[in-house]
Amino acid sequence: MALSPQVTSAAIPDPSQRQARINRVYAHRSSLWWPPVVVLAALVGLWYLLANYYASQQLAFLVPYPHLVIKAAFADPLFTPQLVADLGNSAQVALTGLTIAIVIGVVWATLMSQAKWVERSLYPYAVVLQCIPVLALVPLIGALFGYEFLSRVIVTVLISVFPMVSNTLFGLQSTDLAQRELFKLQGASRWTTLTKLQFPAALPSIFVGLRNAAGLSVIGAIVGDQFFQRGTPGLGVLIQVSTSRLNGAGTYAAILTASLLGVAVFLFFGWIGRLAIGKWYDFS
Repeated sequence: MALSPQVTSAAIPDPSQRQARINRVYAHRSSLWWPPVVVLAALVGLWYLLANYYASQQLAFLVPYPHLVIKAAFADPLFTPQLVADLGNSAQVALTGLTIAIVIGVVWATLMSQAKWVERSLYPYAVVLQCIPVLALVPLIGALFGYEFLSRVIVTVLISVFPMVSNTLFGLQSTDLAQRELFKLQGASRWTTLTKLQFPAALPSIFVGLRNAAGLSVIGAIVGDQFFQRGTPGLGVLIQVSTSRLNGAGTYAAILTASLLGVAVFLFFGWIGRLAIGKWYDFS
């Protein structure tokens, strides 16, 4: 049976409309990347101006030129291998501490979400843990656990655990009240409500906590490394050694590498979050 002209014209997309949609997609994608590029160019230009000023004051080690930092990071036969090795050591500490912080944070928040008296009993200690100056605890941690890998991991956990506790607890307690009542009317057990309702609803908040804790774990690894300088060195030791030797390019290269490590871990958990919940939640 032949199709009517109306059906035929409706079934075949208009090429001009299709091209317009493609143009809108490209315009949207370009709007996402060009603002950060413009800001980066401005920052690099400002960096060159500052480096030129300090070079004129015979203080070039304080603010080295960006191209010297790039050379130290990627093309220095003596410094680059050490940078790569220390990056691997710091990443190992950060990921180990982050994994432990995730487990502790989720379990802690889950316990507090089950009853108000449990939350009132445990949450103040989470706040206290967040407010404790970790640097003041460093000598005690070193005396109790030594000055190597374990102490570095403990510092990382102390710094990164609170976002997991607070965000997971917020997500578990934000479940819709009507849905909770429905589960209760159906006779669902506490475990069923937790696993089938509360945890799925809390995933967006949990992944926000993961991203925050991921960045803090890198900070914890660097801080611990700078104070526990025995054992296998990491980026924190490299920063201190480069600074003491007035190697400005090396110092900046190590700092930027530590920052990029934090960004990489942050983006990784953002990607995992989009895979897990991106289809039904705007996780950006």
